[in-house]
Amino acid sequence: MLKISEVAAEKAKAILKAEGKEGWGLRIFVHGSGCCGPSYGMDINEKAADGDQTVESNGLKVFCDTEAFASLSDKEMDFVTTAQGEGFVINSVGGAAPSCGSGCSGCGD
Repeated sequence: MLKISEVAAEKAKAILKAEGKEGWGLRIFVHGSGCCGPSYGMDINEKAADGDQTVESNGLKVFCDTEAFASLSDKEMDFVTTAQGEGFVINSVGGAAPSCGSGCSGCGD
C-alpha cells in the first residue's frame, strides 16, 4: 500500500489550504509505463470517484483508481527540495528500480 511521508502530507495540506480546498485530497494517476516503471501524475479532488481506492495518512487523503493503486504497492509519496527545484515524488520502498530486460534500445538494458 502507498505510504505518505509526513513532509508530503504537510506540504499537500498547505497547498490545499492555499487553494481554499481544505479537507479535499490528491488524486494520483498513472501515465503509461516505460523502462523505468510508470510515470505518475497528481491532481486535486474533493472526493473519491466510484471504484477508487483511498489511502489516508498523516491527515491527507489520496485517491486512485484500481490500476494506479496496484502500481503504488510498496511505494512512498514524498516531497523533496533540491537545487533543481521541489516537488512530490513517488519512491520505491525497499525494492530495486524496475528493469524491463526486454532488449529495447531506449535504455540499453
